[in-house]
Amino acid sequence: MTSVSIPGYRLGDAALPASPLSLEDLADLKASLLFGDDDAAALRMAHEVVKDQLEAILDVWYGFVGSTPHLLAYFSDPATGQPVKPYLDAVRKRFGQWILDTCRADYNEAWLAWQDEIGRRHHRSGKNRTDGVCAVPHVPMRHMLALVMPISVTMKPFLAKKGHAPAQVEAMHAAWSKAVLLQAILWCRPYVKEGDF
Repeated sequence: MTSVSIPGYRLGDAALPASPLSLEDLADLKASLLFGDDDAAALRMAHEVVKDQLEAILDVWYGFVGSTPHLLAYFSDPATGQPVKPYLDAVRKRFGQWILDTCRADYNEAWLAWQDEIGRRHHRSGKNRTDGVCAVPHVPMRHMLALVMPISVTMKPFLAKKGHAPAQVEAMHAAWSKAVLLQAILWCRPYVKEGDF
């Protein structure tokens, strides 16, 4: 991964605690998701397609969250119900980097540790700490998994914008969808009782 300077971005940070999952556990999960070398190659192709479309993609995703009150609440001050703009802005920068990271993932120990950290940042054990904000303190696991759909479905038109053959667009979209679900599953680990994940 290339080094980026985005506040709160920690992929590759040696200070992150290691994930309790092994690379073998990750390989098994990828196999369950039918994620293989062809998918990794399709994601690399997707990187070249989306790297200059990040703001447009984020506009779609933020438009969805902003128009969905129960989702916008997780970025809002519980006392006032108003969105916390600095929080939305900080998360947006990391979200854009996450798109690139999803396309270029190394699937190594550092990547696994970062997935654990992302999960904690949505769970009551770590939400709001990175940005020092007072927003709703916990995103329920059901929404972590449900958001796989809008993040996956809305990506397809962006993947089709650079003139690739329909089969290539389908391959990129399938790989993207598998990669998003893989990460959402990993982000749910902090929500699950020890031994049940």
